[in-house]
Amino acid sequence: MKNRVFFPQAALDDWIASDRVDLNNDELLIKTEGRRYKIIEAIRVLREVTGSADIHEVLGRVKTRAFLRELGAEILEGSMIIGDNAYDVIPGFIGAPVGTFAEHRKAAPAGTATSSSPTSDEELLAAFLTSNL
Repeated sequence: MKNRVFFPQAALDDWIASDRVDLNNDELLIKTEGRRYKIIEAIRVLREVTGSADIHEVLGRVKTRAFLRELGAEILEGSMIIGDNAYDVIPGFIGAPVGTFAEHRKAAPAGTATSSSPTSDEELLAAFLTSNL
């Protein structure tokens, strides 16, 4: 399975404003690393707030907006309603790396690698998030 990461909308807004990332259509570029991610709108479901059972099995998961719409979800900022259930959510995007990590390293422009030279997508993201959250 391909690596995927959830990018919260609030973090993306901050990173775009501080010129750390570029967002172009459905692609996110982490500038310092030159790493690109194909992104799609998604929701991270934090908690069910009515006390009802999570019959849709979305609690604690990240789901695309399209999938949630198919379930009949109504989403407004940090809230979501599906039928009789109400949830606290975090809007954002799911990102999947474009190409393999080895392909990224071969194609990366000079000067984009960090001093620690990550050897995987996980290490690259950990370094970026550690310095930018």
